[in-house]
Amino acid sequence: MIEFGLNLLETTASFFDRVLAPMTDFLPEILGILVIFLLIRIIRRLRYRRRMKKSAAPPQGALEKTQTGETADEAVETPEAVQEAEAKEAEIETEEAVEPPPTPTDTSTPAAEPIEAPAEAAPAPEIEEEEGVGFFKRLRNGLSKTRNAFSRQIESAITSGRGIDDEALEQIEEALITADVGVDTTTELITRLARSARSIEDMEAFRDLLKTEMRSLIDYGQPPASFSRPYVIMVVGVNGVGKTTTIGKLAAKYRSEGKKVVLGAADTFRAAAVEQLEIWAERAGSDIVKHRDKADPAAVAYDTVQAALAREADIVIIDTAGRLHTKVNLMEQLKKITRTIGRQILDAPHEVLLVVDATTGQNAVSQAQMFHQDLGVTGIALTKLDGTAKGGIVLGISHTLNIPIRYIGIGEKISDLQPFDPQLFIDALL
Repeated sequence: MIEFGLNLLETTASFFDRVLAPMTDFLPEILGILVIFLLIRIIRRLRYRRRMKKSAAPPQGALEKTQTGETADEAVETPEAVQEAEAKEAEIETEEAVEPPPTPTDTSTPAAEPIEAPAEAAPAPEIEEEEGVGFFKRLRNGLSKTRNAFSRQIESAITSGRGIDDEALEQIEEALITADVGVDTTTELITRLARSARSIEDMEAFRDLLKTEMRSLIDYGQPPASFSRPYVIMVVGVNGVGKTTTIGKLAAKYRSEGKKVVLGAADTFRAAAVEQLEIWAERAGSDIVKHRDKADPAAVAYDTVQAALAREADIVIIDTAGRLHTKVNLMEQLKKITRTIGRQILDAPHEVLLVVDATTGQNAVSQAQMFHQDLGVTGIALTKLDGTAKGGIVLGISHTLNIPIRYIGIGEKISDLQPFDPQLFIDALL
C-alpha cells in the first residue's frame, strides 16, 4: 500500500514537471486572456442593467389620458389586474371547452367505417353573378399578354394596299407559333387563310376571317344539358396545374345551381392534398369523402360513389394523384379508379376532365396526349390563362387532340373559372 502511494506521488510529480511546468512560460498570456474575458462580462452586465432601467422607465406622455380615460400609470398592470385578467381567460377557456363543436360539412367516410347517414345539405355558396359583358371584359384583360403580342405581329404583317401575300402569311405564321398555337394547328390555319385572304386588303376584314377560321378549329358545340344522376366527373392532371382548386370552383358552380355535390379525396399520397380539398368543400358547401393518408385511391372513389348514391347527390367530383415521374404506376392507378367507378354506375365516369396549366405551353399538349391515350379524356380545363403570353395553346391543344375545352380559368376567384365559349374567347383574343 505504501509502495502504491509512493508510485502515485511520483506519477503526479512527473505530470506536473512535464505538463504544468512548461505552461508557466505562458502565464502572462493566460492572465491577459482571463482579464479580457472578465472585462467583456462586466461590460455586458452593465449594458444589460442599463436596458432594464430604460424599459422600466415610464413612457413619454405617461400622464396623458388614454382612449379608455385611464392614465398610463393607471394602465400599468397591478397584481390585482393580472389576477382578474387570468380569471377572465380561464372563464373563456372553460366556455370554449364546454361549447360543442359545430356540425361540419365534412361528412367523410373512414376506410373501415360504414357510410354515414345523409347529412343536411349545406346552403349554396354565394357566387358573384357575371354579366356577359363583364366577364368578357375580364377575359379580355386576362388574355391581354397574348393579345398584345399576337395582334402587334399581325398588324405589322398586313400593310395597307399590299394585301395578304406570301410574306404576310409567313409573318402571321410566325405570330401563331409564337403564341403557342402549335405547328400542326398553325399549318392548318395558314392553309385555310391562303385560300381566301389574298384578296383582302383591310385589316378588319382579315381579322374577321381569322376569327372565323380559329373558331372552326375549336368549336365542338355545347355539352348536353341533361346528365345522369349522379354525374361522375373524374379530374386528372399532373401535380401543380391546379386540380384541387378547379374542383373547388366546379363544386361551387354546381352548388350555386342548386345541385348537391359530393367530393372524393382520392389523391391520398400528396402532402396536404386532402386538407386542401376539405377547405374547398367547406367553402363550396359540399360533402367530402376521405380516407386516411396513403389509403387506396380506388377505395376512396368507391366510397365516394356509394355515398353519392345513398345521399341522392347530383354531382360527384373525384380528385386524383398526378405524380408524373411515376407515369406507369400513375396511369395504372387511374385506370383502377375508372374500373371501380364503372362497376357501380354504368358508363361512369361520365367525364374525364383533364386540368392543364396554360403557362406550360407545348408541354401541356404532351401531358394531354399522355392522359388521353391511357384514360380517354373527354374534356379539358385550362387554368392560369391570365398568367401567360401564349394563350394560343387553347387552339393547339383542342385541335391537335380533338378534345373540347370545357372550362378556362383567368383568375383566383371562384367565378374566374367559366365554361369555355369559343366565340367569346376568340373575340377576346383578337
